[in-house]
Amino acid sequence: MDDQYYMELAIMEAKKAGQLGEVPIGAVIVHEEQIIAASFNLRESLQTTASHAELIAIDKANEVIGSWRLENCTLYVTLEPCPMCAGAIIQSRIPRVVFGAYDPKAGCAGTLMNLLEDDRFNHVAEVRGGVLEEACGQLLTEFFRNLRQQRKRNRGG
Repeated sequence: MDDQYYMELAIMEAKKAGQLGEVPIGAVIVHEEQIIAASFNLRESLQTTASHAELIAIDKANEVIGSWRLENCTLYVTLEPCPMCAGAIIQSRIPRVVFGAYDPKAGCAGTLMNLLEDDRFNHVAEVRGGVLEEACGQLLTEFFRNLRQQRKRNRGG
């Protein structure tokens, strides 16, 4: 399994989000070396809290597999999962998570805490962080820089 290849696909998903004015985060779920779900953030478009890339991908993968259990799957996501997404990963039994950029404000796969590898839960996932970290982080940096500049222009400053 080539983690960089699948992360590049997640980056392509993240770019779709950015084109819509969404925070550019993308996710891909791979089952037995076959892509079964791909998604990106849609919180602003749908105005729903749970419209994170990971949760949308998990829903799609559930449909494809025909089960809530996503065993033998790997989730690739461009940003370290937040607590909500980490919880969904645990609940869906995804055994492996690969992420790009670390999230110092909400990361729950090692930065603020590591929910995914906490053996107090009934499921743990192997975590690999920092895959194409620079490319994933750059998407977010550029997005928020542009957003700040746009807000400054709108205020006339």
